[in-house]
Amino acid sequence: MGQSYRDLIAWQKAMSFVMDIYKTTRTFPRDEVFGLASQTRRAAVAIPTNIAVGQARFTANDFLYFLGRARSALVEVETQLMIAQNLGYAAPEESGHLLDKASELGKIMNGLIASIRPAA
Repeated sequence: MGQSYRDLIAWQKAMSFVMDIYKTTRTFPRDEVFGLASQTRRAAVAIPTNIAVGQARFTANDFLYFLGRARSALVEVETQLMIAQNLGYAAPEESGHLLDKASELGKIMNGLIASIRPAA
C-alpha cells in the first residue's frame, strides 16, 4: 500500500464518474436540486472519497472497510440513476451509459478488494 490513492485506477475512474454525475444531474428539474440531484451527487462523491480515505489508513482491514463503503455508495448511485431514468429526468441512453461506467467501476473495485483481502 505504498502508492498514493491518486495512483489507483479505481480512484481515477471514480473521479471521472463524479464529473459525469454532476454533468447529468445539472439537467434534473429545478425542484430536484435539493432532492435526487443532491443525493446522487453526494453518493457519487463518497466513492472516490472513501477509496482515498481507506488507502490512507494503516491496515488492510481499514482499507477494505472503506472500499466497502465506496461500493455501497456506488450501488446507491446506480439505484438513484434508475430512479432518475424512471422519472424521466435522465434519458435512457445517458443513464445507460452511466450505469455501464458504474458497472466497470464496480468490477475494478472488486478487483482491488480481492487484491487486498487475505486468501482464505
